[in-house]
Amino acid sequence: MGHVDDYFSQLTSAIEGVDNDAVSAWIDRLVRARSEGATIFVAGNGGSAATASHFATDLGKGASYGKDERFRVVALTDSMSTITAYANDFSYDVVFAEQLRNIGGPGDVLVTISGSGSSPNIIAVIETAKELGIDVVALTGFDGGSSGPLADIHVNVPSEHMGRIEDVHMALCHTAAFYFMESDDHTAH
Repeated sequence: MGHVDDYFSQLTSAIEGVDNDAVSAWIDRLVRARSEGATIFVAGNGGSAATASHFATDLGKGASYGKDERFRVVALTDSMSTITAYANDFSYDVVFAEQLRNIGGPGDVLVTISGSGSSPNIIAVIETAKELGIDVVALTGFDGGSSGPLADIHVNVPSEHMGRIEDVHMALCHTAAFYFMESDDHTAH
């Protein structure tokens, strides 16, 4: 089996290992957040930061444009001046938590995307969310790391390969966003 066949075979296995009930619970929480006018915050590092930004765009544009109900969504990854100010003056560990502390509140939702599930700034933002009464959805890989057990909804990609974990995280974000783009009934699934 060549590299391409092997990669796709293992990617398929990673997708099949995801708990569909957890994905459905995540979508249900997004339905409720949108109907209540709650804000959805998204955070991740590196490739996961790009996935977070992409997901926020999909919710804010694709799942909202032309619709009566719209998403309030903020990617905590998107203000480089804010991130570097906190990182330079305090610590990279607080770059998401301090932003959330400024604008988040009870009833909001935080979606973290982290292959390891253990990045210090991801743990810090989850802990801050819990303090503020914000529900947490954690997308992780490997064994879920430290963030999996802290989350209200844990969507784990059971793989040891970061590339495949990141591939599936993007597919999961598309699964959630396209639920709102492609379905006429956005109250239940």
